[in-house]
Amino acid sequence: MNIRLLSISKNQDFKLILTGKKVSNKYLNIFFKKLSDKSSKNLNISFLAQKKLGNAVKRNKIKRRLRNIMRHISKISKINLKYSYLIIAKQTIINAKFIDVKEVLAKDYRKIK
Repeated sequence: MNIRLLSISKNQDFKLILTGKKVSNKYLNIFFKKLSDKSSKNLNISFLAQKKLGNAVKRNKIKRRLRNIMRHISKISKINLKYSYLIIAKQTIINAKFIDVKEVLAKDYRKIK
């Protein structure tokens, strides 16, 4: 099943998601909430890397890795498309291996169901 990743763009949506439920791990904080005006055919998700994580090159690398991981996870497992997700990276993700982050993120999405 090929799911399209759509980015959340409105400030109001970010604020609503931050008031929702939260799952944390060593590398990330995942906020999720049902938004009434979002389509349930696409995965509504945004990735945040704060300035304290490094310069623009490092932050973009983190976001590229997270997008790639989410594409892979959406193909191999079922993700609840009713929720909108906001993923915020922590400082520990900079030196983490791709496989480690992928395993932890997949485990967290199994919890969210």
